Amino acid sequence: MAEGFPEIFDVRAFGRAMDAGFIQIVADYGETLEAIFLPVLKLLLGMEKVLLWLPWWVVLGTLAGLAFAASRKWGIALAVGVLTFCIGLAGVWEEAMKTVALMVVATVLAVVIGLPIGVAMSRSRRLQSVILPILDVMQTMPIFVYLIPFVMLFGPGKIPALLATLVFAIPPVIRLTDLGIRGVDPEVVEATRAFGASSRQILFTVQIPLALPTILAGINQTTMMALSMVVIASMIGAGGLGYQVLQGIQRLQISSGLMAGLGIVFLAIIFDRIAQSYGKRIQKSLKLDH
Repeated sequence: MAEGFPEIFDVRAFGRAMDAGFIQIVADYGETLEAIFLPVLKLLLGMEKVLLWLPWWVVLGTLAGLAFAASRKWGIALAVGVLTFCIGLAGVWEEAMKTVALMVVATVLAVVIGLPIGVAMSRSRRLQSVILPILDVMQTMPIFVYLIPFVMLFGPGKIPALLATLVFAIPPVIRLTDLGIRGVDPEVVEATRAFGASSRQILFTVQIPLALPTILAGINQTTMMALSMVVIASMIGAGGLGYQVLQGIQRLQISSGLMAGLGIVFLAIIFDRIAQSYGKRIQKSLKLDH
């Protein structure tokens, strides 16, 4: 029998200490953290109520209008309208609206938090060297690991589902913001600086506009990753389409899981087309498509 690996580090003792420490954090700061995230919960629940209150044709027209505004093409707007209509035909309209609310709130929070971090990374190699390994861990760590501390802190519900979705979805917007700004032609930046522009003026008038297509690609990826979390998030109380898929698995109901799965696919195509169309139009307007 092969000799086992030597026990240099007592993993069990470390694990017990970590668990005890986290339980103490929950006991000491659990209520405070719930109070901090209460506005986010109200925002999520408010968006759910609004989407469920709106008539289906208003939501359909809004998404089709966004698609046309982003692409300036009637074909894409019509396709988005048809896919939105198909969500209703599949009988998963209410679940889809709950999923859209979670995805939109998670994406907005990811953009609000991720964009400044990406900009800061682009201006500091030292900060980049610190954050990149963290992003690697966030993207490679099994998402179920994130659920444990969030559920311990907040219990099953929408807040832990939202936070887990946020952690899973935020890396692309940070990475591509950093990449896009670093990829701006240095000669353009130097020419702007030669005219007396400050670092802030260069950032907002040159670097961010020229990096916008890449940044939008990051936001698109973040949106898709947030949507891909709906099934896992349903396990801790997120609801929506993911919960219906989970019920289909538990009850072995193929039809229920299939309809919810199609709803997720339709939502992914809708938001992907809107984001990609807008990104392409920005590229053309900046003459960056070649």
